[in-house]
Amino acid sequence: MSVNVALIGAGAMGGAIGTRLAETGNTLRVFDLDPEKVSALVSKGAISAASAAEAASASDYVITSLNAPHIVEKAVFGENGVADGARAGTLIIDMSSIDPGATKDLAAKAEVRGLRWVDSPLSGGAPKALVGELTLMAGGSEKDVADAHNVLKFVSSNYTHMGPVGAGQTTKLINQVLCGLGFLAVAEATQLALDAGVDAAKIPAALKGGRADSAILQEYMPRFVSRDYRRTGRIDNMVKDLNGAQDLARKTNTAMPLTAVCAEVHRMLTAAGLGGEDQAALMEYFKGPDKEKFE
Repeated sequence: MSVNVALIGAGAMGGAIGTRLAETGNTLRVFDLDPEKVSALVSKGAISAASAAEAASASDYVITSLNAPHIVEKAVFGENGVADGARAGTLIIDMSSIDPGATKDLAAKAEVRGLRWVDSPLSGGAPKALVGELTLMAGGSEKDVADAHNVLKFVSSNYTHMGPVGAGQTTKLINQVLCGLGFLAVAEATQLALDAGVDAAKIPAALKGGRADSAILQEYMPRFVSRDYRRTGRIDNMVKDLNGAQDLARKTNTAMPLTAVCAEVHRMLTAAGLGGEDQAALMEYFKGPDKEKFE
């Protein structure tokens, strides 16, 4: 059964989510500050809204896909925001990756306005969103998380209720620790293989099914080898998420030495002007003066 949903935020990730929702026959209203991003979804069947309030006023569900908690707060509670247009009981599904504490605060604020909240950050990126195979980790009441699945089933193949509001965001931080370390480990191993004269392009097939195998190995080692830097994510977004994991670790007094190193590498690349590049650009970290320069 199709749904009537508003999408607030049509960037790389939001755009992919919106594309999938539109292409699977749902009624999609979209608002973004960038008219070109809205137009891209309108060309796929979405309806343009002049504001977040307008998008929410005609929708049963609202998805937010934004980069930071203060942006989510402004989009929902600011002037002409979601809360100004949404009907009482509307379910807001925040698919942003933001701080668990901020999520709890936003959900409490929504409750005062008669709105419901589920945090449902994702793993899999835009490519998986486009084919409906995202992995989603949800936080909220059992009833609201089940209701959110009426929308999220179109974009996901793995949907898990992790606990109350904020639990989804906590799980996403753990996911990002594992991904960040995985990307860096595979990039480092790729460079070692290249420097040692091994055909690194053969390694994913050689290790498939073994303990070292992973989705990151299979997808990214070939990209590392060929320096395929097409953008499906951003290094500076990983910095944001690893910062969030380290903030949480300080609150829980959890030692995370490997995460600290991984975060520093990502910060160094961001400082070098590569923050907007895909994780594949981690290979730039391993280039010495005699290695090919980034183009």
